[in-house]
Amino acid sequence: MPELRHDPIQKRWVIIASDRGLRPDDFPELEQNGPGGFCPFCEGNESKTPPEIAAIRYNGRGPNSPGWRVRVVPNKFPALRIEGDLDRKGIGIHDRMNGVGAHEVIIETPRHDLGLADMPVEDLGRVIWMYRERLIDLLRDSRFKYILVFKNYGAAAGASLSHPHTQLIATPVTPLTIAEELTSARDHYRYKERCLFCDVIEQEIESGERIVLANDRVVAIAPYASRFPFELFLAPRHHHHSFAEISDGMIQDLAAALKEVLLRIKKCLNDPPYNFLIHTIPNVKTTPKRTAYWDTIAVDYHWHIEIMPRLTRIAGFEWGTGFYINPTAPEEAAKYLREVEL
Repeated sequence: MPELRHDPIQKRWVIIASDRGLRPDDFPELEQNGPGGFCPFCEGNESKTPPEIAAIRYNGRGPNSPGWRVRVVPNKFPALRIEGDLDRKGIGIHDRMNGVGAHEVIIETPRHDLGLADMPVEDLGRVIWMYRERLIDLLRDSRFKYILVFKNYGAAAGASLSHPHTQLIATPVTPLTIAEELTSARDHYRYKERCLFCDVIEQEIESGERIVLANDRVVAIAPYASRFPFELFLAPRHHHHSFAEISDGMIQDLAAALKEVLLRIKKCLNDPPYNFLIHTIPNVKTTPKRTAYWDTIAVDYHWHIEIMPRLTRIAGFEWGTGFYINPTAPEEAAKYLREVEL
């Protein structure tokens, strides 16, 4: 019997169509990732990208030269541009502002063929370290209200280049998805004086049936109301509100956990396309501040990573209703992923 499940964080309903009962081998191979043709992100092609913003180097050479481990450049075709003022205006019932923001590319490795699931934990730690450092830097700009770090792996997930990379976009407004999470977290804390995410994590650890990975500092869960088959929620096991404030120790633990879950997804599902994104708090230093709104944000919000393999397609029903239909129960997905031999 299909089930309707409610997500208390996003306040959305998901249809778990367990009658369809899709197993890992039942999903089509949407795309295989591999090299091909000229790549501007490969080492030696630094002149083919915009001038770099930041990098981790091992040879002491200057910017825009070989010898880097992680490199950050502006997106050549940015969704938003960093120059200018917002110039907010009302146009009748509508509102407008200039498309001010930042759009950056974090090139994760000089190697074209080395994805996050396969790189050494130390190298993945450098990538996560760079995520944190770019957040810290961009949060100094009071024009930016939110900064999203996200990865599109594979063409079916939106990647235009196969070289391993992550993107970052800073926006002058708080995205609707984040606003929903913030409201749910704030309301839960006002009513119960507890973090909603911590309550979910504690309940899932106690149950165990949707846990894919759990150690002293990081937990990976197949969410109860998973929108997509094999969707995962990765978060600190203990409360922490801001990804920009994570410690170096947490970076290493997170790198090990992220590598493991991505490797489990790769082996279980034959290297599928996927998206992952980091949800963290907005820029609380923007002006004007909504002071009362952020009064409890340090204790009510909990940063996390959402990982979504692209195994099914969103069609008319989903667009028309906001519901998602997931043909694989999260309990089954977690079981398959736990049982993968690494």
